Amino acid sequence: MFSSQRRDALAASRAVFLLSKSVVGFAIWILGTGAASAHVKWFCAYDAAGQPRGLENVLCQDFELLLGVALLWFFSGCVVERTLLGELMVRSLSRCTEALRLHTEVMIRAVCGFFFISLWAIGGIILTPELKTTSPEVGILQLAIAAGMLSRRTLPLSAAGVVVLFGLAVRDYGTFHLADYPIFLGLAGYLALTGLQKNLLGIPPLDVVRYATAVTLMWASVEKWAYPEWSFPLLIEHPGITLGFNSEFYMRAAGMVEFTLAFALAWTPLVRRVAAAMLLGMFISACFEFGKLDVIGHSAIIVVLVAILSDNRPIESDYPAPWLAPAGLCAALTITLFTYYVGHAAIFNTTIL
Repeated sequence: MFSSQRRDALAASRAVFLLSKSVVGFAIWILGTGAASAHVKWFCAYDAAGQPRGLENVLCQDFELLLGVALLWFFSGCVVERTLLGELMVRSLSRCTEALRLHTEVMIRAVCGFFFISLWAIGGIILTPELKTTSPEVGILQLAIAAGMLSRRTLPLSAAGVVVLFGLAVRDYGTFHLADYPIFLGLAGYLALTGLQKNLLGIPPLDVVRYATAVTLMWASVEKWAYPEWSFPLLIEHPGITLGFNSEFYMRAAGMVEFTLAFALAWTPLVRRVAAAMLLGMFISACFEFGKLDVIGHSAIIVVLVAILSDNRPIESDYPAPWLAPAGLCAALTITLFTYYVGHAAIFNTTIL
């Protein structure tokens, strides 16, 4: 009798400890972190065709507790958005970002021009640092894309150039590898639609790249669970980043926060703007931690996040019931995990469990 009570007490104590650890870990990542936002393929050895961690290992107790905390935060944000406090936050954000909103197009065009000129100057890169090429025509195309940013009329041509580069990368590195970067297709869509002054089936250009950014970051977060060992060398080089948490828990927390914030980019106006602000903090801190390669590589996503943060369009259909938030997050998580693991198994003949 006594031993049974003691076991129950120990189990309860462990549950409280793990929940506390999850809350603290989630709070740490909400405040921002560099290693989680640094694209590990740019800095460490990786094997995209290698066997990922089985889902039995990924869907562990820590993962479940982190998901519970994420659902609580996400639902709470949706509830707050419909209150007077939420309205006050929206007005405050809009006042602070009004100048950015008025110059969103110019800002995106300028940063995209900087991005492609930087790729040309570095040389040997298609779109991101790990996508290498020896073709001299790629550099010429990158310069042409940058030049097309100077006029709205030539934006569709630049968009076509981005799609060509993406296609070259798919040819050389495969579809699964380029599933990391749908944001480039989103940017191409934004540039083309902006140049033509059209929407895509009723979806404004900024929303096209916003959804592409959300998908990009949700996919990247799964890599943190499937291949956490890729990031371990970075954590060894920068031990202060983990704040005392072990590397396994750190990567689970990093993936959960990134996934939650990424999904939030596709949700209601205030929620997505707050998520964009948090992601901006993470990406900018990574630039200080990892240098100019990270600045160049993430410049496009940073400017998109700034545009999302400053977007204050009031769309009534953008306000689903708050209870749909947890259901939507769980559905997106399930679909992304399923697509990642089933797709990887089909292409590289790996196992899922």
